[in-house]
Amino acid sequence: MRKLTGKELAQAIRAQTAAEVAAGPQPRLAVVVATDDEASLWYVRSIAKAAAGVGIAADIVDLGPAASPGQIRESLVRLSGDGGVHGLMLQTPLPPGASAQELAGAIDPRKDVDGANPLSLGRLAAGLPAFAPATAAAVMALLDHYGVELKGRRAVVVGRSTVVGKPLAHLLLDRHATVTVCHSRTRDLASVTATADVLVAAVGRAGLIGADHVAPGAVVIDVGTNPTDDGGLAGDVDFEPVSARAGALTPVPGGVGPVTTALLLRHTARAANLP
Repeated sequence: MRKLTGKELAQAIRAQTAAEVAAGPQPRLAVVVATDDEASLWYVRSIAKAAAGVGIAADIVDLGPAASPGQIRESLVRLSGDGGVHGLMLQTPLPPGASAQELAGAIDPRKDVDGANPLSLGRLAAGLPAFAPATAAAVMALLDHYGVELKGRRAVVVGRSTVVGKPLAHLLLDRHATVTVCHSRTRDLASVTATADVLVAAVGRAGLIGADHVAPGAVVIDVGTNPTDDGGLAGDVDFEPVSARAGALTPVPGGVGPVTTALLLRHTARAANLP
């Protein structure tokens, strides 16, 4: 079984981004935060640190966990109109009553580096230029990095979120894979996933995918990042049993995650150079 780690690819993307940044104006990324969730705040800090490493300025706009939807929208509209901000994202979770999908519509699509605005998602579905959600793009980047053939192959995506599942299905279709999307209402999940040449687990349920869900030799991409009792992370895939059956498998952590952050920064650098 080949372990598909993301460290080497993420380093290469960051190096490319740093070169792009050095050749042009300094990009600025703004991240709007309205939570006291420590895991989310840790992720935002890691983005800011990674941004500094490639020469991108990062502003964390912390509105606090009591922010109203109106306050969040106002910040997004203001930052969308700020010519000094090139990339903009809204970090989740949000306070009760605030909808990420509704608020994302306030992000200028040209600055929507995490592909959250419904306009960005619509353009992606239509095959038009748009920033794809960074996690979905990271899955594709990993598949390409390891030379996984997609044309004519059967791909199954478990999860239908607008962050990963739906946009990833469109990206896979654009690469001529035959795509099936599964979800919580799918009957006999294993009978569907076991037909996949490429299986992507992106549902947010630790250990959901076991050996019986996987065809021998299949490529399995684990997008899940589920907190464990000891402070670690567990994927949606039960790693040990699946590793004995799959042909290739991403670890958690160390698989999709590093590539996601690297691509978010690359999107920001490229947004800064849009005409």
